[in-house]
Amino acid sequence: MDTFERAEYPRAAKYDDEWVLGGDMGPHPLWLLEDLARDLDLRPGMRVLDLGSGKGRTSVFLAKEYGVQVWAADLWVDPTEVAAGFAGLDITPLKAEAHALPFAREFFDAIVCVDAYEYFGTADGYLAYLTGFLKPGGQLGVATPAMRKEIRDLGYIPDHIKKLVGWEAIAWHTADWWRFHWEITELVDVTSARLQENGWRDWLTWSRAVSARNGTPDATVEMLEADQGEYLTFALLTARKL
Repeated sequence: MDTFERAEYPRAAKYDDEWVLGGDMGPHPLWLLEDLARDLDLRPGMRVLDLGSGKGRTSVFLAKEYGVQVWAADLWVDPTEVAAGFAGLDITPLKAEAHALPFAREFFDAIVCVDAYEYFGTADGYLAYLTGFLKPGGQLGVATPAMRKEIRDLGYIPDHIKKLVGWEAIAWHTADWWRFHWEITELVDVTSARLQENGWRDWLTWSRAVSARNGTPDATVEMLEADQGEYLTFALLTARKL
């Protein structure tokens, strides 16, 4: 079996490994998105914002697999760099900062964010800002690195995690933390908030492949091998705007 052909990710298995690896900016984006999308109701023709789209692999997946219109927004990747890869697909690439999104209010049917929300979404007021771009009943889906125990409860950042990401690990939370963070606003109905039991293993498999492809050691591999799923995985979160 090919490294990236997982029975639990049949849609992602259709995509060329080298193409996916060429868009590396973190964990395997299609595995995360395919699992997240199980908790969403994505239908052809919907307007979807892919927030923090990186090199566009998730945007292509959304357009091809679900027939949605995609706006691929990222701060660090130049739209011209990814535009050629969107040929023939209903994808609009743009450069945008998460706090200054250039869209009309209630423009989107859904907003999806894979491995980026941790950089801005923990702020108390951000959900109110972001959901302003969703239609009533619109959906929000987030896949984000997670802890199985809150760092606040542990009282420290485990050494193997701190070695790689330092204080930034305080933005990695449990699924229950995210559920409360969203529900308390009464802006959304949280439809799912779950941890990927084997998310850390998927992340490790991917990081090893990236390291082998690049011919260089990967500090993420070291972190995940030390962790063995004790603390680290991913949280998958979905909600509907009230």
